[in-house]
Amino acid sequence: MSGKKTAIVTGASQGIGAGLVEAFLKEGYYVVATSRDVTQSLTASPNLVLVDGDIGKLETAARAVEAAIEQFGTIDVLVTSAGIFRTKPFADFTTEDFNALVSTNLLGFLYITQLTVKQMLKQKSGNVVSITAALADQPIAGINASVSMLTKGGLNTLIRSLAIEYAKEGIRFNAVAPGVVDTPLHKDNAKDSLRTLQPMGRIAQVKDVVDAVLYLAQAGQVTGEVLHVDGGAHAGRW
Repeated sequence: MSGKKTAIVTGASQGIGAGLVEAFLKEGYYVVATSRDVTQSLTASPNLVLVDGDIGKLETAARAVEAAIEQFGTIDVLVTSAGIFRTKPFADFTTEDFNALVSTNLLGFLYITQLTVKQMLKQKSGNVVSITAALADQPIAGINASVSMLTKGGLNTLIRSLAIEYAKEGIRFNAVAPGVVDTPLHKDNAKDSLRTLQPMGRIAQVKDVVDAVLYLAQAGQVTGEVLHVDGGAHAGRW
């Protein structure tokens, strides 16, 4: 095996995930990219392996991790970018909403991270970056995402726990918590109203989030960090 590093990216077919795949390839990494239909939106290459499947299912996670180890030999970075976001009044959230949010946002982190940690323990190195949400720390009136944030806030807490649990093993855990990002998730929302959702009055670009992930992937002394890319929204009222 060469000295090149390997990254796994979930939720890789569009938005932040697709931006991450492109960025890691440009940085010289091998990449394993997974999402439900990733083979329909990305093209495999010697440096890029594609794995279709629901990341909320253990078998999808296992196939992605096995592909990284078999094809490239290591897992240096895992970015769990797969996520769904639903908004409605709290009393209207259904069991189906809850199960969908937990499956993608929590099981989609749990399974692949557990399998990745087993490999990183053998390597005595590696790092995990979870894409969470600034709304978990700073709710915004009118954005009724309570049950969605139950999952994202849980991930922020989990990241800090894992950072301590694995600090002596050389494995780092961090999160990037974006505010509003210009992705297909918001294609139906008016840009002017989206700009009001952060103090700087701008909409973050995918590159802003990707740059934060790349920083954390290389920041050897940073672990347990939740890095907000939200124009200051988490800091308070505006």
